[in-house]
This record gives sequence, C-alpha cells and structure tokens, in this order.
Amino acid sequence: MIIFYEDNNFQGRSYETSSDCADMSSHLSRCQSRRVESGCFMVYDRPNYMGQQYFLRRGEYSDYQHWMGFDDSIRSCRMILMHKGSYKIRIYEMENFGGQMYELMDDCENIQDQYQMPDCQSCQVMDGHWLMYEQPLCRGRMIYLMPGEYSIFREMGYDGMRFSSIRHITDSC
Repeated sequence: MIIFYEDNNFQGRSYETSSDCADMSSHLSRCQSRRVESGCFMVYDRPNYMGQQYFLRRGEYSDYQHWMGFDDSIRSCRMILMHKGSYKIRIYEMENFGGQMYELMDDCENIQDQYQMPDCQSCQVMDGHWLMYEQPLCRGRMIYLMPGEYSIFREMGYDGMRFSSIRHITDSC
C-alpha cells in the first residue's frame, strides 16, 4: 500500500492505494510526500504511466525535493507485483531487436564495459521485473520493464537516452 500526501511531512489531503492508478489528478492536486507501507511501486510524473519514473520500496519519503529531480507532480503509479522464480532479459544494441544481443539473468552495473555494447535500444523481458538506468552502477533516470517486448525505447519517450546499467527487482520490498 502507498499513501500520497499533498504537503511535506505527510500533511494535507491524502490518497491511498494498493493498486495501479493511471491518473491521480482527481485525487490530489500535488504530491509532496509519500509513505510506502507495503510492496514496491513505480511513480510517474505524467498520467498513464508516462514520463519520469521513480522506484519506491517500503519507507517514508517526507519531502519531494529529496527525490532525484522529481517535483510535486506525481500523476500516476503502478504497483510492482513480486516475482518468484528466475529472471531473464535480452538486451539489443539497436531498435527492433537488431544488432548485438545479450541475454542476462543477473544485474549488470555497466552494459558498455561488460558487453562492449555501445548502446541498448530495445529489449525483451522473459522473466521477472527489471529497472534499466541511464548511468552505470544503477544511477540516474530509469525505466521499469515488466515481461514483454520493448522494440523502440524512443517511442516510449526515451529519445536520446542511453541505458548503461540494469538490475532485477527482487521480492525484498
């Protein structure tokens, strides 16, 4: 369960959910603090799970200014279902699953160094849930990937973004 608050330090109007919410604007005009009581969530700065993303696990987030560049415009959220079992993802150098391909079952802190792969522009998630980051060591902006095919990151709003590291989401939320 996650609770969003309009003001810092868990004050003001609140909205509580244990599921996905594609548009939070009817519940809150802004979101300056959050509390995750159970599970893991992705929050987005635009409706319909678009825009900047941030991964939240159990804990308290009392002030939006301490959020890796997020402002108070959280507009949608997605609960991440916990995965039991193996993890597998195929990453591709080019769009539409072209160029070099590598199959990963573990985290990778630096795709360029480990695989001599200059870029990652598409992927196929076979098992598990993953976070892909623009910087090595799982830092910077991220994208949440659930099982499925992602043929063109650019069409998902990640034009010009270079992904450099990846990790799977474990059930330790």
